Amino acid sequence: MRRLLPVLGLSLLAGCATEPPRKYIVFFSNSSVELDDSARSVISEVSAKAQRHPSRVVQVEGYATAGNDLSADSLLAVQRAKLVAEQLHDDGVSGDRIRQTPRAPSTTEASAVGSRRVEIELVSP
Repeated sequence: MRRLLPVLGLSLLAGCATEPPRKYIVFFSNSSVELDDSARSVISEVSAKAQRHPSRVVQVEGYATAGNDLSADSLLAVQRAKLVAEQLHDDGVSGDRIRQTPRAPSTTEASAVGSRRVEIELVSP
């Protein structure tokens, strides 16, 4: 019986452990601020998870590829983050739990597709 108690204790602790943070990624077409079905599906999944974890903040980070006009590219990153945040809100996430952060446009050619995205993460406040 004494040998089972430590195992039981560890099992209970493991069950209480929080799952590691996961980043959800919404991709956009070049110069686009429109959500396709895949993007809506990802946002819907995040909304459902956010509703199951009401103490967490939903961090939304918008990215864009650097082109000839960095101010327009920066605006694109802001618009993407805002669009995703609005969709999260429409799907039931309270606006006071959503934090939007645009990121500087990327100048790395290899990351052109990766820069056309919004990352969403549930974080502790």
